[in-house]
Amino acid sequence: MEEERAARPAWGRWQRGDGGRGLPWRSTVLIAVIVMVGTGFAARNQPGRETLDVLGRALLLLGAAPLLFRHRRPVPVVFGVAAVTLGYLAAGYPYGPVFGLVGVACFAAVVHGHRTAAWALGLLWAGHLLLSHWLYRWLPPAVDGPAPWGQELPAAAFAVAVLAASETVRVRREQRAQLRADRAAAERRRADEERLRIARELHDVLAHSISVINVQAGAGLALLDSDPEQARTALKTIKAASKEALGEVRQVLDTLRTPGDAPRAPAPGLDRLPELVEQAAATGLAVTVATTGPRTALPPGADLAAFRIVQEALTNVVRHSGSRTAAVRIAYGSGRLELTVDDEGPATGTEAGGSGNGLAGMRERAAALGGGIEAGARPDGGFRVHASLPLRTEETS
Repeated sequence: MEEERAARPAWGRWQRGDGGRGLPWRSTVLIAVIVMVGTGFAARNQPGRETLDVLGRALLLLGAAPLLFRHRRPVPVVFGVAAVTLGYLAAGYPYGPVFGLVGVACFAAVVHGHRTAAWALGLLWAGHLLLSHWLYRWLPPAVDGPAPWGQELPAAAFAVAVLAASETVRVRREQRAQLRADRAAAERRRADEERLRIARELHDVLAHSISVINVQAGAGLALLDSDPEQARTALKTIKAASKEALGEVRQVLDTLRTPGDAPRAPAPGLDRLPELVEQAAATGLAVTVATTGPRTALPPGADLAAFRIVQEALTNVVRHSGSRTAAVRIAYGSGRLELTVDDEGPATGTEAGGSGNGLAGMRERAAALGGGIEAGARPDGGFRVHASLPLRTEETS
């Protein structure tokens, strides 16, 4: 969009005006007609003023013409219209809707954020004071006398009303613009959060399943000739892991195709922990699970986060640890869930083909719930991942 706007030719910008707004032909013509007709009627009740001749009507049109550009160049327009209006009054022509020209120009300028336009009204009022109370001696009409001071009060009230109305509209426009900007920022933030969530889901699903597939493929190749039956078992594990990965990836993609709809399958939780243990066993990793505290129903978000954290921790053991055992401890506490995954190590130090985002994804999941992750080497050479997740159980919510 920005490139298209920059590439728009100059005549196109002239035709539409600033901000993509076209020149206000209709409203300007309407204002000019009102001023011309209204001044003609007003002149009937002002016999002491000059007759509204061709020059007077030309000055009225000259004051209305700049309003075409009140959205493009509001400050020059309002000062220009004020100068023409003063010239019209100095020539002795009748009072009337001519002041509305300055009011419209000032309104447009202030609404666009140019408060200096208020000076145009002030200068017009000061000029009118000079014309009607001092310079009238040397200006037409010849029989004109000083204007009554009482007429200055309506003029001042008119100026204050124009400024108050334009300032009110300006503030409301800025508030609406701010609301639109806030909504757009919120939409972008939600989109970013959704992208991060989907990225975490895909990473966790694919990292775990592909790690299982990689280990089993290596075992199958090694045993293909010496132990065909064991190689067949490895292929079956590969088939099962790939089928599960495809199903979960399809579920994530379904949420992209139909945003806002409920997922077709329930999100995984700690109730599927035995499946993780079985998949890990297929890779040669023996996993023990210990649970302490009264088990409570977990909110779906916390249940999914807990499952993915344990899944990623076990995946990292398969990838990066020389240990063939891992221990998972789940502690249900008062409003908290503590997860600990330990392996005996040592780290293999070999390239496992991961993306390096596993720990970052776990931390993001925990932080989204208000919890935290601690991960690091143990003094005995093993590795520990500890997650603390605050909970609001169904009984206490």
